[in-house]
Amino acid sequence: MQFIDLKTQLKSIAEDVQKRIAAVIDHGQFIMGPETKELEQKLAAYTGVKHAISCASGTDAILLALMAYGVGPGDAVFTTPFTFIATAEVISLLGATPIFVDIDPHTYNIDPTKLESAIVHFNHQSLQPKGIIAVDLFGLPADYHLINDIAAKHHLFVIEDGAQSFGAEYHGKKACSLADIGCTSFFPAKPLGCFGDGGMCFTDDDTLAGVIKSLRVHGAGAHKYDNERIGINGRLDTLQAAILLSKFAIFPDEVEKRDKAARTYNDLLNSGRTDLSLPLFMNGYRSVWAQYSILAGNSEHRSRIQEALKAEGVPTAIYYPRPLHLQKAFSFLGHKPGDFPCSEECSNRIFSIPMHPYLEADDQKKIAAIINRI
Repeated sequence: MQFIDLKTQLKSIAEDVQKRIAAVIDHGQFIMGPETKELEQKLAAYTGVKHAISCASGTDAILLALMAYGVGPGDAVFTTPFTFIATAEVISLLGATPIFVDIDPHTYNIDPTKLESAIVHFNHQSLQPKGIIAVDLFGLPADYHLINDIAAKHHLFVIEDGAQSFGAEYHGKKACSLADIGCTSFFPAKPLGCFGDGGMCFTDDDTLAGVIKSLRVHGAGAHKYDNERIGINGRLDTLQAAILLSKFAIFPDEVEKRDKAARTYNDLLNSGRTDLSLPLFMNGYRSVWAQYSILAGNSEHRSRIQEALKAEGVPTAIYYPRPLHLQKAFSFLGHKPGDFPCSEECSNRIFSIPMHPYLEADDQKKIAAIINRI
């Protein structure tokens, strides 16, 4: 059984993928060729955002967004410790300081109430609050109505880390259109993934879009040997754009199938148990189900479930086994266990089971039966 079944997906689009790859090889524009522009136009229209700017990875997308705001030493950026390291890593790479805020234990996303408290009570002589990076964990958007209101009140920018949420919705708007700049990843395991690394920034702001376009090509101005600013080599390969165009053609149908699979899991597992916490279906939200993650009763309970699933050939994963504030890479911040209790508890209890659009009903029944007997 596959945790994410990319082989079945490829079978349905193999002919189109090969045709598009051949077209790229034929025209020879391997970096930001015509397929890249086509992809940007299609994803901008899909999200309802004015500008979609492709780049080399989801990490680069967040890095470019921060660079567009001029983030650097002396700046503080608020974000969650319960996410992949890239979210906070890019803050530190620019010399700024990540300020962690604990999560809502039901959505796993940054808690707006705790966020506002952290901003109001922020008191650091050498740091100036600059912005917020909210993460749409496991495919569920954060609460952007509240987050954007808080940011406006305190004159902060908001970046949406939609690496896991492209295709999701929040009160009628698509993920990656919910903040000043939205960022996503096309890593192969993402809901819309390529055959390598890739990413994209989304914004309605003409000025920000212009700066991001410059930054991704070494700070280029009118031409590539006219450099207006310090930038990066953050361009998307044309081959990856071509593959994404093939996958995007079936993406809306896959989003529906993911939603159906998640509802099936909830029906099979929700039998009055109090020792498991299942993902939520919330009014006004639609997750794209990058992961289907469950909270076990405790770490020992989680281990027993994972061992039972493994014995039956069912893969599982833990996202994330250690929150960022306890990672060695961020030890310079001086955090200790207990600083962000919701994130720490989730790390001790959470596990993910197979989730993709091609899950068979019998496989879901098998997985649920194993979990239900533990």
